[in-house]
Amino acid sequence: MSNAPDAEEFSGRTALVTGAASGIGKAVAHRLAAGGAAVVVADRAEEAARETAAKLTADGARAVAVTVDVSDAASVEAAVGFAVDTYGALHLAVNNAGFTGANSPIGEYAPEDWRSVIDTNLNGVFYSMRYEIPAMLAAGGGAVVNMSSAFGVNGFANASAYVATKHGIIGLTKTAALEYASRNIRVNAVGPGFIDTPVLSVADAALRAHLASLHPAGRFGTPEEVAELVAFLLGDRASFIHGSFHPVDGGYSAP
Repeated sequence: MSNAPDAEEFSGRTALVTGAASGIGKAVAHRLAAGGAAVVVADRAEEAARETAAKLTADGARAVAVTVDVSDAASVEAAVGFAVDTYGALHLAVNNAGFTGANSPIGEYAPEDWRSVIDTNLNGVFYSMRYEIPAMLAAGGGAVVNMSSAFGVNGFANASAYVATKHGIIGLTKTAALEYASRNIRVNAVGPGFIDTPVLSVADAALRAHLASLHPAGRFGTPEEVAELVAFLLGDRASFIHGSFHPVDGGYSAP
């Protein structure tokens, strides 16, 4: 039996993916394109976003890049408008843009560093849904997946801003699901553990081994493993799943 994506799974649907120029977001963009979606690759790294969209197009998909700063509501509104103008509607959204922030205990955490993480990770998800949901309502419905983290349900020392935002994303997800379930919009969240992305590639071997050992599975996850869960939650097979949080963390959250 083939494990290849159903090329018609998302046919006729437009997907907006933030933070899609690299890592998990890039893998999600590729997975949705493989399922037949028209993909809007949204990222503040303009050149990298264009490269991702160009690769998707070269592979036969419909894809286009748009520059977005999710910490700026007007930028997000413009990106959603661009998606609708380009492909006629918005049906799917993956709110993935974010970063880890400073590594410091709370008593030493710089307020400006705190605000920066909150603005991108938490405000960015709010702004994204604020403009995606009306577009989906106009299209007759849709599905949203918000990128939380294993640290959306766990603490992690010296990462207070990141942990707070990822907890907050779960709260936003549950609230939006309650508000729009009856209007044919599903909103769910996923929680990756440590995933082998460019962010981790700069860590030395000892740190990588330590972080991998935190997972009962004994390894990092891959961006493609996260993308498969995201695709499932966006698809029709998940039609009765609303307001849920799904870890994809190699057992990190199990103990």
